[in-house]
Amino acid sequence: MLQKPSSSIKYPYLPEGREILFVDQNNQFMLEAKRIRDEKSNEKQHPTGAVVVKDGLIIGFGANQAGYKNLHLINLHRKGMCVRRWLHVKSGTHYWICPGCAKSKNHAENLAVKDALAKHTKAEVAGADLYLYGHWWCCEPCWNSMIGAGIKNVYLLEEGDKLFSR
Repeated sequence: MLQKPSSSIKYPYLPEGREILFVDQNNQFMLEAKRIRDEKSNEKQHPTGAVVVKDGLIIGFGANQAGYKNLHLINLHRKGMCVRRWLHVKSGTHYWICPGCAKSKNHAENLAVKDALAKHTKAEVAGADLYLYGHWWCCEPCWNSMIGAGIKNVYLLEEGDKLFSR
C-alpha cells in the first residue's frame, strides 16, 4: 500500500515541489532494494540499496560504497571511528571529511541512476521511480541526480525515519 509522507517528518533536504512516498516492507521493489543493499553495499555503518523501476521492471540498481576497502578499517568505521560523527557534521554534508563514509557520488541513489542511464537512454529512464532501502531521506546531490535523470517518484520504507535514523 502506498502512503504519502507524514507532515511530522522533518527531512534535512527535500526539493521544492517533490515529496517522498512510502511502501511497506513487503513491496517487491523495496525487497529488491534491500537485497541489493545486503549483497552489494560495503558501507557497513549505514548501508543502503536502491532500484530504479520503469513499467514494472527494474532498469538499474546501486548500493552505497564507502572509501574504505580494508576490512579492518571498515570494522573500525562501523564501531564509530568516523570523523564526521566526531565533529557532529550535519547529515548529508561534507562526506569528503571521512573516507569511511560513502561520498554522495557513491550513494545508492546516484549509483542506481548511473546504472540505469548506462543501460538505457535518458528518455527511457525518464518517468521511472526509485526505491531506496536503508535510509529515511535523500541528500541534495542524490536528488539532483534523480531529477536530472527524470525520476518521477522516490519511495522509502514505511517507518524508515524510525528504523534508519541515527
